[in-house]
Amino acid sequence: MRRTKIIATLGPATDQPGMLEKLIADGVDVFRLNYSHQTHAEHEKRMKEIRKLSLKRRHAVAVIADLQGPKIRIERFKNKSVNLKEGDIFKIDTQLDSDAGDETQVGVSYKNLPKDVKPDNVLLVDDGRIVFHVKSVGKYIIECEVITGGILSDNKGINLQGGGLSASALTEKDIADLKHATEIKVDYVAISFPRDAEDIRHARKMMEECKCQARIIAKIERAEALNHIEEIIEESDVIMIARGDLGVEIGDAALPPVQKSLIKMARDMDRAVITATQMMESMIENKIPTRAEVFDVANAVIDGTDAVMLSGETSIGRYPDKAVGAMSRICEEAEKQRSVRVSDHRINQRFENIAEAIAMSSMYSANHIGAKAICTLTETGGTCLWMSRISSGIPIFAFTRHTSTRRRVALYRGVYPVKFDITHTDPLEANKEMIDILLDFGVVKDGDFVIITKGDLRGRRGGTNNMKIIQVGQALEHTL
Repeated sequence: MRRTKIIATLGPATDQPGMLEKLIADGVDVFRLNYSHQTHAEHEKRMKEIRKLSLKRRHAVAVIADLQGPKIRIERFKNKSVNLKEGDIFKIDTQLDSDAGDETQVGVSYKNLPKDVKPDNVLLVDDGRIVFHVKSVGKYIIECEVITGGILSDNKGINLQGGGLSASALTEKDIADLKHATEIKVDYVAISFPRDAEDIRHARKMMEECKCQARIIAKIERAEALNHIEEIIEESDVIMIARGDLGVEIGDAALPPVQKSLIKMARDMDRAVITATQMMESMIENKIPTRAEVFDVANAVIDGTDAVMLSGETSIGRYPDKAVGAMSRICEEAEKQRSVRVSDHRINQRFENIAEAIAMSSMYSANHIGAKAICTLTETGGTCLWMSRISSGIPIFAFTRHTSTRRRVALYRGVYPVKFDITHTDPLEANKEMIDILLDFGVVKDGDFVIITKGDLRGRRGGTNNMKIIQVGQALEHTL
């Protein structure tokens, strides 16, 4: 059973007849709606199809609404693109007509850019493929020298090397998109380009006003976000290491250690973490990944990421299903390494509440008695999240009556959602019913040990206070 979850971005390629169902069958756990592209109507149509197929296949699948955020882009050229040469003088003009760009100048979507830029700054365009050195800054015009030239086409992104752009993390478009995401009942909302914890708090306030019940994913893609990373993680439910813009701003060489540090920090702070961007980029066109991509995915898994994400590989790629299949195989192989099954998580720390103590005790016991599975009766998925922070090869089954919880925990590493309503089940029979389900799944057999956690008060949030060790096929229950 693959523990690391796979996120697939939807787009024209996944709209092919039968492709969505194939991706779910191939093991996609979470789908991403990219609100930087396509219309609300297209997102809504895809969401309806996901929910229908998820019900048909009895497989809980989460959905992320990824808001565009203040992506700063150049505007358009008269002839769609220009060829810039090193040493050329090129101007970014905030007052230029949006379609009037040429070999000497272009407009920009972010009109406050001159206020954020100073002479001798470096601007990186199109993920760093084009590099500008800022010579002078006027009220409306930034004059640059081309340091690295090449073909520059419409609507490419701009980053300031080292970070420092002041654009708010939520734009007017994001607010409109958030309202739509709330209407179609997404499970997670990804906030793009947060600078600090205040941006996340503001996003949460906006979500509360929209009555959005989704959890927040903070996309770490600004250099300045790293200066406030603990506070950002604390305010978020999940972080996404968005390596495209982040790599441009801090430099490619700095990215690998930062990624490893962020994964560890998120797990230590009991948050889920997603590793994203260009993981298997070559598979947009090719049927197999490069060896470098294989290592990239495997290293993220070994480091402890909850999920790995496909972007263009599934949204516009020629082989979406093959990309998912290849990623799944790599994850499964990486998970066989002993290092991903051993943990010292919070071993010297005090637990904050009873439910967390039960979760940690269960994982410790499971790892030391060789339990084949852990069953947790859960309302919110909180106990499952704590358990999933422990590196282990033991599957965690989240038994819950709430559809929203089943979808939410689909993102957590090593957690598998199961529909189960404890409020309609005799408490004395619940253990037997859960074991019977695991037997049906083929996860356990007679003689195996299973750990069960639940609360004395059925249907109560945060009420987990009970742990049982059960040997399958035996009448005796050992209670701790």
